[in-house]
Amino acid sequence: GVVLDPWHLVQEIAAIREKGVSITPESLMIAENTPLILPIHGELDRAREEAASKGTKIGTTGRGIGPAYEDKVGRRAVRVADLADEATLVARVDRALQHHDPLRRGLGIEAVDRDALIAQLKEIAPQILPYAGPVWKVLLEARRAGKRILFEGAQGALLDIDFGTYPFVTSSNVIAGQAATGVGLGPGAIDYVLGIVKAYTTRVGEGPFPTELHDADGERLGTRGHEFGTVTGRKRRCGWFDACLVRQTCATSGMNGIALTKLDVLDGFETLRICVGYDLDGARLDHLPMAAEAQARCVPVYEELPGWAQSTEGARSWADLPAEAIKYVRRVEELIGCPVALLSTSPEREDTILVTDPFAD
Repeated sequence: GVVLDPWHLVQEIAAIREKGVSITPESLMIAENTPLILPIHGELDRAREEAASKGTKIGTTGRGIGPAYEDKVGRRAVRVADLADEATLVARVDRALQHHDPLRRGLGIEAVDRDALIAQLKEIAPQILPYAGPVWKVLLEARRAGKRILFEGAQGALLDIDFGTYPFVTSSNVIAGQAATGVGLGPGAIDYVLGIVKAYTTRVGEGPFPTELHDADGERLGTRGHEFGTVTGRKRRCGWFDACLVRQTCATSGMNGIALTKLDVLDGFETLRICVGYDLDGARLDHLPMAAEAQARCVPVYEELPGWAQSTEGARSWADLPAEAIKYVRRVEELIGCPVALLSTSPEREDTILVTDPFAD
């Protein structure tokens, strides 16, 4: 399940078409029940973040995603299907503004121009509705026809609204189980879950990060890994591999295997460290506690492994890797309790060591 900014989508479609890629209702479908991100959501998102006191900022992208999900749960969202009927659209907008206008007054923002918002939605509707359809039904028919279906998560699992580092999370569920509820297929339809994990740890925005490095090693990881946020371009925070977090995520997402990426970024480190637990006020933990205040006090417990001087960049077989790199990968598998299915050694798609094919019958 997602929320959709229709104006941004139209811009993306145009940009892709300029590159010679055809986008049609046959190649792109939008679920009819998708809630829309409206301009008022972005305005509210940014105003609340600016008004937040130090220590309470979430690190939002300011795109309006959180407020759009709030409207979804509050049953006042405008959904894609609503664009097809003017009376319904007006009723949905009016219901939303009953909530938003008082909020805006409290934040010192002027009231929403109702008529202008409705006009914006009516104008964008013809560009969105051709793509609208019953996605659940299309996927069900594809599955019955024996076709293979790939679901891709958009955010890190520790940003999950329930199992992430709350409140420094996104506004929806992003662990693997959401793939089923988000598209309308049962959980039994998913037969392989592949977790995408870097050979070190990163985070964008605010929130706890036990293994974060504030030294030359952290800078080195960020520089070599080109660690900047995909949406905002913000510099990512970097740290050593956190086996506790990954093991926890493998459990909450029911992972069958992981794709371990950016192994080449670790080339040249004399010593590597892996977090194997946390110290919390003298107690040893093997998982990250749920309370934000306790998370912030967790001190990582490290295990050190020898690094390697030889380059792993471009390696496409185990034979191409130095022994220390293989030991590092194997130790990661042991600590997280999940096998490495794919190992990536450069940004190039071909530079991958395939251990287990997720699509194999």
